Amino acid sequence: MLRQVLVGSSVGAFNIIIHAWLTVAAIRVARFMDRKDTPHPWLHLVGVLITTVLVLMAAHTLEVFVWSLVYSLTNAAPEGADLVYFAFVNYTTLGYGDVLPVLRWHLLGPMAAMNGVLLFGWSTAVIFEVLRKTMSRHAGYWSST
Repeated sequence: MLRQVLVGSSVGAFNIIIHAWLTVAAIRVARFMDRKDTPHPWLHLVGVLITTVLVLMAAHTLEVFVWSLVYSLTNAAPEGADLVYFAFVNYTTLGYGDVLPVLRWHLLGPMAAMNGVLLFGWSTAVIFEVLRKTMSRHAGYWSST
């Protein structure tokens, strides 16, 4: 069990690093876009949000692929299982249950789910903050519509 916890915690920590880097990238892009004056604040807001969400979705996809790689290296899934699918199902907490980890690695699934839940919450907070900051830049526009 200790080996499972160490591997799962290491992968989780690595994904946190990935998420931190790409969160900073998303915020930097949002701030860069915010420097430009625009006659259409609503269109600007749409562009900033789309960009932010796409960067964060890329982060989550990369993190799923990291879990998939670890499943491959540890032989955590049954022979012939689609490891990317298995990683997505665990990371997103979808939990179909059609692919189950081998017994000696059964804690990796819940650890991937815990990692995904935390990072999705983090992304939600970032999206909300980008929305708030972008809207506050054009406060007069939003209060008059």
